Amino acid sequence: MIIEIGHLSLLLALTLSSITLLTSSLGYINRWENFERLTFNLSSVIFVFLLISFSSLVYGFLISDFSLIIVLQNSHTLKPLLYKITGTWGNHEGSLLLWVLLLSFFGALISWFGKHLDNSFKNVAIGVQTSILFLFLCFLIFTSNPFERTDLFFNEGKGLNPILQDPGLAFHPPFLYLGYVGLSVAFSFSVAALIIGKIDSVWARWVRPWTLIAWIFLTIGIALGSWWAYYELGWGGWWFWDPVENASFMPWLTSVALLHSALVTEKRDTLKNWTILLAIIAFSFSLIGTFIVRSGILTSVHSFANDPTRGVWLLFMISLIVGVALVLFSLRASELSKNVTFSLISRESALISNNLLLMVSTVVVFIGTLWPLLIETLIGEKISVGAPFFNKAFTPFMVLLAMILPLGAVLPWRKSFNSNYLIVLLPIFVFSIFVGIIVYEMQQKNNLIAPIGIVLSVWVIFGAWSEFFVKNRIFSTNYSLALYRILHMRASDWGKIIAHSGFGIIIFGISSITAWEIEDIRVVKIGDTYSAGSYKFTLNNVINKNGPNYVSTMGLLDVLDKNNNFITTLKPEKRFFPTQSITTTEAAIDNGLTRDIYVVLGSEQNKSEWVIRTYIKPFVNWIWLGAFILSLGGILSIVDKKLRIGIASRKEHLI
Repeated sequence: MIIEIGHLSLLLALTLSSITLLTSSLGYINRWENFERLTFNLSSVIFVFLLISFSSLVYGFLISDFSLIIVLQNSHTLKPLLYKITGTWGNHEGSLLLWVLLLSFFGALISWFGKHLDNSFKNVAIGVQTSILFLFLCFLIFTSNPFERTDLFFNEGKGLNPILQDPGLAFHPPFLYLGYVGLSVAFSFSVAALIIGKIDSVWARWVRPWTLIAWIFLTIGIALGSWWAYYELGWGGWWFWDPVENASFMPWLTSVALLHSALVTEKRDTLKNWTILLAIIAFSFSLIGTFIVRSGILTSVHSFANDPTRGVWLLFMISLIVGVALVLFSLRASELSKNVTFSLISRESALISNNLLLMVSTVVVFIGTLWPLLIETLIGEKISVGAPFFNKAFTPFMVLLAMILPLGAVLPWRKSFNSNYLIVLLPIFVFSIFVGIIVYEMQQKNNLIAPIGIVLSVWVIFGAWSEFFVKNRIFSTNYSLALYRILHMRASDWGKIIAHSGFGIIIFGISSITAWEIEDIRVVKIGDTYSAGSYKFTLNNVINKNGPNYVSTMGLLDVLDKNNNFITTLKPEKRFFPTQSITTTEAAIDNGLTRDIYVVLGSEQNKSEWVIRTYIKPFVNWIWLGAFILSLGGILSIVDKKLRIGIASRKEHLI
């Protein structure tokens, strides 16, 4: 009965979304306030129905209702409770239902928190949001119905892909989807502004917090996915330039550009067309990412929710959404442009340079991701574009971005010169170079990767705090005034400093592990001791044990430092899942602030001899530490009253 209620709720959501499109259109065309208010209320009702529908599907997984095809194919009675729940979105149909649920959620948020928005604008924005929802609901119901039943009776299901049976599935996809779908709000606001025909600084003030929310979720989602792949796949890598990874990275890069561009639009009432276009492109990349994940057109280690047969319809739908937005933009762009002059050396110039570098980087990732598909389509030859290409083509633009980042933080608006920023940044630059020289001389390998990376890291981190010193006049003689300014700094100012510092920490982590990682692969006999880096490893035994729904082969390795002091016992595993006949690798990791000891158990070569892969990964955890500090900066900005959603004086209404 509950399953039927869920299915009915899904159909009702589709019906109500079509009605909402009608009320929104009539409300805008005829200026009918009652229809506008009805649109606001319907957006909330749609969310409630989709929440009921999604909860019903979760219930089907919890009770192991194998009459549902989706449960039959992705669950098992022996599967732990957590993975029964997360299995709901560990497949095409369920993840798509989660997608439309979040899409309706953001539509409802516009209604709930957009009290300061002009009703006409809010009505059109919700209408645009609902039109996207309507298309996805049609795709879900008619091609990917999660409530489809089988006529046969089954006592057991096929189970979830073992790689997905991890706590990472509980957090990584939802955060990533919140980021993907969150960008739909900026898209809807942009299309609504194009329809109405007016964009100003108040509009930019509305767009920024919504984009920031999506960016925060994307950042956390990407970081969680990177950490999950790091410990789960057994390769020891934190980023593989996999097509699905790139699919999440492209909207992240674009949303960063959008945040900075919207800032210029808000402060200087310029770059309107560019900001509108970025909002469209950012959500477009989210949709393209959805297509890449689900179509199966590109080979990926994340190929758990793809369905090539439905990819054509998804591509058509995405083309329709993006195409209409771009056509509307081309028709309206000339009406919205406004020339504002500023100096070549100014904050505006720095932010524009920031945008250009981010978008060129995005294009590089886009081309590298789709190039194999293009070559195969044109000449029928299969090629692969891997890390060497991306590292060489992408990294230079990030280096340039890191170099100009501190300049953009302290340069004044419009003006070309301010001696204060030179006073602060020059010592920071000198100190950065000095640290780089020390690192170069101290390292065992004479490479430039780590020194250059650390120079950039110090430059970005200390440069981020340079604005703090300049803005609060730390070097002035009036210390009481400086203290007063510090205590009254806006949360958004702290957020910017912390976010930029997080980026610098990421640079440090990436540079360190790239330059100094140690890898050791060998065949080890039980009882033997070997060395890797400054550590000693002894394979004491390899045992078999039973898990909840798998059989494990586990190695027991004692780890000692160079002085023979015991550190830990690592237990790498190989798990065999009988239901799916799949074997997974579970790395054993001793995490530390300055290094990770990473051990993987390979195959048995001879009796009592095993392949052991050992990695010493210096400062690898600083990558994820930096990512979460980056997110923390965004969160601090959101709590600033000035940046709260939709806050604008009623005297400043867009229309």
